[in-house]
Amino acid sequence: MKLEHGNLRALAAVVREGSFERAAAALNVTPSAISQRIKSLEERMGRLLVLRTAPVRATADGMILVRLAEQTALLEHDALGMLGLDGSAVPSSIAVAVNHDSLETWFMHAARHFAQRSQITLDMQSEDQDHTADLLRRGDVLGAVTTLSDAVQGCRIHVLGSMRYVATCSPEFHARHFAQGVGKRSLASAPVLVFNRKDDLQARFARRIMGDTPWQPPVWWLPSSRAFVQATLDGLGWTMNPVPLVKHLLDEGSLMPLRMHAHEDVPLYWQHWRTGSQAMDALTDAVLAASRTLVKSRGRGQETSRTPARPSRRPMP
Repeated sequence: MKLEHGNLRALAAVVREGSFERAAAALNVTPSAISQRIKSLEERMGRLLVLRTAPVRATADGMILVRLAEQTALLEHDALGMLGLDGSAVPSSIAVAVNHDSLETWFMHAARHFAQRSQITLDMQSEDQDHTADLLRRGDVLGAVTTLSDAVQGCRIHVLGSMRYVATCSPEFHARHFAQGVGKRSLASAPVLVFNRKDDLQARFARRIMGDTPWQPPVWWLPSSRAFVQATLDGLGWTMNPVPLVKHLLDEGSLMPLRMHAHEDVPLYWQHWRTGSQAMDALTDAVLAASRTLVKSRGRGQETSRTPARPSRRPMP
């Protein structure tokens, strides 16, 4: 069965942009032309490929073809470049999923290094680091920073290292709530900052101290990594902050650890589809180079299929 390249590109654009109108603008054609291409492709495949919702979503079958279209676009870009032709004429962007804390700390260094080697852009999607692999499995993205230590089928996996989090609060907050120590009673009453309902780092730290005792403290819900730091400085509550964002504040004494050894290391991995694309290889090189700021792990930076057990945490399997 032969698939029309233009129809595949239209499908990928519709899913990426979320509507027929925006897809038409991206490809510089009319919405009617996009609709006709999608209809032709669905008739050719004999199945529904997109759900006409707002935004438009691909079906499971549709995502298989979207992934094919995106991989083909990368390979086309590579081929034109090797021929000395203008590969920028091929609309191509690599969709990647990155957890919030990585996006706020080290991943933009990877983006900068990648931009120096490629004209392809990145479509960076921020999601909880324990859920980025779901986007990879569905084909929504071609690469992901994730805590999943087992390779998604069809993907390569690289160990990046660990993001270190430390339980922190302001000195005034510590004096007010933990003057008698960090124990079951003080943890039960001290307000805590939590990123969102997927974020369980604070709960896991508290369980070390609370044991089986229920923990239901006052909670500030705050879905922003940098606002998290400011809220900690302002004394709203204690929380697990990524060390790269707060090290200077800990060094100067504006923030302090709740107690000794109040840290947790969350292993991170880079997974990407096996596209055979030079652009994906360049992105992987950039990600591995930028991840050197993470806490080192044994075998870090090596392609692997077996790694340490998976933890859980706040937004960027």
